[in-house]
Amino acid sequence: MAELAGLVQRLEVAVGRLESMSSSGGGGGPAAVSGVVSVYVEAYDNLLAGPVAQYTALSQKIGGDVQKHAELIKQAFSYQRQLLVTASNSQKPSDSALTSLLAPVSKVIQEVQAFREKNRSSPLFNHLSAVSESVPALGWVAIAPKPGPYVKEMQDAAMFYTNRVLKDFKEKDKMHVEWVNAYVSIWTELQAYIKQHHTTGLSWSKTGQVASASGGAPRGAPAPPPPGPPPPPMDLGKSSGGDSGATTHNALFASINKGADITKGLKHVSDDQKTHKNPGLKAQGGPLPSGPKPFAARPTAAASPARTLPPVLELDGKKWKVENQEGAHGLVISDTELKQVVYAFKCNNSTLQVKGKINSIILDNCKKLGLVFDDVVGIIEVINCKDVKVQVMGKVPTISINKTDGCHVYLSKDSLSCEIISAKSSEMNVLVPKKDGEYTEIPVPEQFKTVWDGSKLVTTATEIAG
Repeated sequence: MAELAGLVQRLEVAVGRLESMSSSGGGGGPAAVSGVVSVYVEAYDNLLAGPVAQYTALSQKIGGDVQKHAELIKQAFSYQRQLLVTASNSQKPSDSALTSLLAPVSKVIQEVQAFREKNRSSPLFNHLSAVSESVPALGWVAIAPKPGPYVKEMQDAAMFYTNRVLKDFKEKDKMHVEWVNAYVSIWTELQAYIKQHHTTGLSWSKTGQVASASGGAPRGAPAPPPPGPPPPPMDLGKSSGGDSGATTHNALFASINKGADITKGLKHVSDDQKTHKNPGLKAQGGPLPSGPKPFAARPTAAASPARTLPPVLELDGKKWKVENQEGAHGLVISDTELKQVVYAFKCNNSTLQVKGKINSIILDNCKKLGLVFDDVVGIIEVINCKDVKVQVMGKVPTISINKTDGCHVYLSKDSLSCEIISAKSSEMNVLVPKKDGEYTEIPVPEQFKTVWDGSKLVTTATEIAG
């Protein structure tokens, strides 16, 4: 069955080549003149006929959610091939046109990730997660000047879940091990392909017409929607960013420190202005409400468009500020000192590496953030976060997790003695290294039992059998 699926994949690649040649007559580029698929499109076809076809075939044998996921991945690669054909025949377009050309692949990437979120109860959730975490690698066509390293970062993002698949099925079903090897080889060979043909970014033709937005859409696919309106202009009169909260807090504490003098700024109300001493004021204002109405709909003003704050990565005194990073993979802080701290705020779908020995690190309001660091002499704090991964390469004495849903902590051999303190958090797991280099995953208790032993309260962790 797997061999038949692989043969079908290779036939589809051949049909795609023939369609490229027949449709290239209006491109005006070299391929249009010679009627031959460019060298780098042919090399991409070899990638499709090789590891992509093998991954698809094994996914069909596994079936279920993995097969459905693989069909989306196959579609994404097909759309990307169409983009490569367009690039080989056309000159690079404007940024807005390029965004439209990238839209089909981008849409499938979102569908792949949404499929995983909708199937969290799937018995093959680790398979879905491995694909979902790494599929943004197909965005390499929009990355310059280092698309190859970007693919490597996305491949590494899937390693946690591919290792779990290997752990679960290594002794049960070798087909799943073959599936992992085939899937990982897709990104390995894609890196080699990029290094050979698109080292500093997607290679566009030097001749031919400028690529149009309609040129990259696959046949039968609807045209991508036009780009939305530009964001509203920033109000330069108002401060934004992390300093605004600090300013508000300083003003609040300054008022509190006034003590009794805080009431000096209040306006005096005379007796003739008090409704309980002047009943005539009640009549002027109409009938008073009888009381608050619970759950009544509160009138709201029209919601203003959300403003996107600029990303920040800078050293401010002794604090490294990493703020508002979106999809920023490969953030690195290397020039560190022992007295410095790192504060990451509202960083989503990003990775951050901190090199050297540092005082402390705080992750605040981050989502899908991966943190890798060497040594911390103080504490790692994870606050109000969701689905974050923290890996220590050296030593850390304390890790604090507070109001966080989903936190994976990877310990090193030198950090096994660290204390992990958690409160109001869920889905916490600590991964301890074994001698063979793999990790043993241990969940952190979330439910506790407390009893009175006659002199004090005794609390122990409980386990739910399900």
